[in-house]
Amino acid sequence: MKRCVPILAILVFLPSLLFSQKQDTIKHRIVREWNLSRDFTEEVTLPFDTTFSLFNHYRIADRYSPFNATLGNYGLPFYQLNFFDRSTDPDKFLYWYFYPFIWQPGRYVFMNTQVPFTELLWTYGGARETAEQTFRVRHSQNINRYLNFGLIFDVNYSLGQYKYQQSTDKDFTIYSSYTGDKYKFYVAAAINNLTANENGGITDLAQMKELSPSEIATRLGGLNNAQDILKNRNIMLVQRYTIGAGGTAAVDTSKDAKQKHFRLSGTFSHIFTFDGNKRTYSDLSPKSGFYDTTYISKSKTFDSLTQQSIQNTIRFDFTTDPSRKFRLGGGIGIRNELFRYSQIVPTHDTLFADTLAWHRNNNALLGKLFNNIGNKFNWEVTGELYFTGYKAGDFDLSGIITKLFDWKKGQAVWNITGSVRNRQPSFWMNQWGGNNIEWQTSLSKEFRIDVGTQFSYPGRNAEIRFNYAIIDNYTDFDTLALPVQHSGGLSVASIYAKKDLRAWKFHLTTDLLVQKSSNTEILDLPLVSVRSTGFFDHTFKFKQTNGRLSTQLGAEIIYNTPYHPYAYMAATGRFYRQYDYTAGDYPYINVFLNVKLKRTRIFLSFDHLNSGYSGYNYLQVPGYPMNVRMFRYGIAWTFYD
Repeated sequence: MKRCVPILAILVFLPSLLFSQKQDTIKHRIVREWNLSRDFTEEVTLPFDTTFSLFNHYRIADRYSPFNATLGNYGLPFYQLNFFDRSTDPDKFLYWYFYPFIWQPGRYVFMNTQVPFTELLWTYGGARETAEQTFRVRHSQNINRYLNFGLIFDVNYSLGQYKYQQSTDKDFTIYSSYTGDKYKFYVAAAINNLTANENGGITDLAQMKELSPSEIATRLGGLNNAQDILKNRNIMLVQRYTIGAGGTAAVDTSKDAKQKHFRLSGTFSHIFTFDGNKRTYSDLSPKSGFYDTTYISKSKTFDSLTQQSIQNTIRFDFTTDPSRKFRLGGGIGIRNELFRYSQIVPTHDTLFADTLAWHRNNNALLGKLFNNIGNKFNWEVTGELYFTGYKAGDFDLSGIITKLFDWKKGQAVWNITGSVRNRQPSFWMNQWGGNNIEWQTSLSKEFRIDVGTQFSYPGRNAEIRFNYAIIDNYTDFDTLALPVQHSGGLSVASIYAKKDLRAWKFHLTTDLLVQKSSNTEILDLPLVSVRSTGFFDHTFKFKQTNGRLSTQLGAEIIYNTPYHPYAYMAATGRFYRQYDYTAGDYPYINVFLNVKLKRTRIFLSFDHLNSGYSGYNYLQVPGYPMNVRMFRYGIAWTFYD
């Protein structure tokens, strides 16, 4: 039945698809695509993405960061190998390891299009009994020049090659925007449901040489039926009204106007966000031997916790005349945050549990200052300071300097960034209660300084990025899967580079990451991670029909040097330190064929082609092997009515 869902959707949209293919000569009239800046005050234009090149890289997780450590099956929790790509926001603690999958206020994308836009994407891989499927419907259309609405529905459904590791991720978002001259609003709401079966990892690595994946024993078996469910609901509403010389009205650029008038505009904004989360963990046999302790029930585990937040921000931002060479702007605001936490916790007096709730509130001052000098140089500083509440004393001061260069192949961008943060760790790092794991701690604020620089030259498909961080009171989970702080200093440095080399029709696209931690006992990272893809690119032209068929045929290798990866604790859904198993020094080899005909894109691939031939050290997390050789295919339609 689940396999029929994407097929039925395809049949529903097929008439529109066929019509759009006939109209392929019509110019694509997607005006713009954007998301909002971190403070929700500006639109940040995004490149419109219906990319054919390397279409086989369809996974959302890999687009978020090219190097990841997973539990083997797509849709299960994972973390980024690049330390600077990891989510560290304390308020997002419950979905750190799912963040690229879910729709959140910081990730909503808006569009402005002159014609309805629809995209369908479906992929399928593996045998039917272990199949992995993804499906996406994306639609956007304008009601008039200013008003747009759209929706996105994502499904990741994977049965998994190993026992009891099925994942089901269903994410739906609906959004709308109005971008008038004076008044603008952006509204979006999302429902994110993520279900992960927990098998606790395999019991014996030696079985990988002798048995097929479905026959290998796991630590949590059929009696446990262990399962982790995360439900997220969120709403965002941003309203902005501009007074003065703002908006999109024509500007008088005459010499007299520049000499006699000083144009200034101000924008009043109200920003509302709601974020609700519920996590449950269940196990029908808590005394099976997987857990060290049982605090509440010996017959059944049902841990439950919720976190809800409401944030309201009021701010005023101003800017001088954008037509002037020297442009100055800034803003000030105040934010109120209301949090509610609740959890089932053990009483220790009886084999029962109580449900406790905690309420926290915060107030923060917000500030911003920026300066544009011409069209090719600007700088910006933003800051926030919590002056009351649970987070009192937290602050975040960050800045960026940007320089643009007009070169032969287009524009290049050089950014210099820096930030200083002092943050209270997540509420859940201080207290946790469940049937098998409990902790009560009192953690200090984590202080972190980041500096970095990035140079990007899209015309040459080149990017290089350097990041350096110094952290006091670094907070993570120790070898017992309990929260801990490192009282001394910790520093991390990384260099990331990406380049597409081309000779005639041959391409070599490489992502290279080099990073180092000052204390590998606290934070161990692979020294080198590389993802290199070589392919032959050719377009077949058919003179009789004036048709074009674009193709890419190639292979990919993914590799990282040895290091001690995090282990995974199913009961809490957290990754934690371990020093017994060394991952890495194993190549993952994939081969693929990408095809594009008009607006239809297709890929065929064999993933992990070398499984069984390059050893058996293909675990990125202890106890959780990667999938063995798998044939995968996918198709995407993009059409305009």
